[in-house]
Amino acid sequence: MKRRGESREGRQQRIMETKKIIIEEAKICSLQSEVVVVGEYILKSKVGEGPISTVWKANNIVTQEEVALKQVFLSKLNPTLKNCLDCELNFLSGVKHPNIIRLLDVIKGEGCIFLVLEFCAGGNLSSYIQQHGRVQEKTARRFMQQLGAGLEILHSHHIIHRDLKPQNILLSCLDSDAVLKIADFGLSRIVRPGDHAGTVCGSPLYMAPEILEFQSYDEKVDLWSLGAILFELLNGYPPFHGRTNVQFQLLQKIKSCKSLPFSEIILPGLDPDCVDMCSRLLMRNPEKRLSFDEFYQHKFLKR
Repeated sequence: MKRRGESREGRQQRIMETKKIIIEEAKICSLQSEVVVVGEYILKSKVGEGPISTVWKANNIVTQEEVALKQVFLSKLNPTLKNCLDCELNFLSGVKHPNIIRLLDVIKGEGCIFLVLEFCAGGNLSSYIQQHGRVQEKTARRFMQQLGAGLEILHSHHIIHRDLKPQNILLSCLDSDAVLKIADFGLSRIVRPGDHAGTVCGSPLYMAPEILEFQSYDEKVDLWSLGAILFELLNGYPPFHGRTNVQFQLLQKIKSCKSLPFSEIILPGLDPDCVDMCSRLLMRNPEKRLSFDEFYQHKFLKR
């Protein structure tokens, strides 16, 4: 925070002096010879890693605010992924919504770029399901309302996420009233009304069948993923899965499915509107799948 009467040069000098002090303290406390500093942030620990990026937990040197730093390695990006990164940056830099991860800053590094993101202490939805098992219907409804609110913003910008899954949905905190936030837009892209995409991408357990079949697709692939997430919230396991040759087995199971494999323990107690929403989100034919407007107006979300 800038002090009253303080010049820009004075503030920068104060920040540099604070950096030196905190870095030295960090070395003493951690007994390490090296402390990694990115901009105004000290890296604390690695919290995630993928083929093209690493996510770090970090602290602001001056304010001590906890953040997440997503380090994207530019040399690992093909032209398609570069376009996805541009889409991610353009979208997140102009959006501030409680159900979408907030981009705080962008820092250019050597051969990489760091996205400074809000830190979500509650972890991701996959870990939540593993720890708690299937959730109560009222919790699933609240979660779907929040995801729907976030997706509505994406839809208004003509953006499809293409990798919606529990691992990419974060919880703001560990409390029972945690807020869900859609994260990791690394595969997102703009698809205008009437246009289609064709790149095969995403996570097989949550990929729409039209992607698995190498067909062109539109924004309805995100609605399939949403249906798979709702099913997993209710049952504690995804609707379709295979052990070997995953994509082929998944597609065969989807094609042969006569009714969704709801747990016999929970199905009798589920609201028919809940089952209806889940079933219509997981329609194999995208033309018969719920549209965004039908999803937002569905009875299950209105209670």
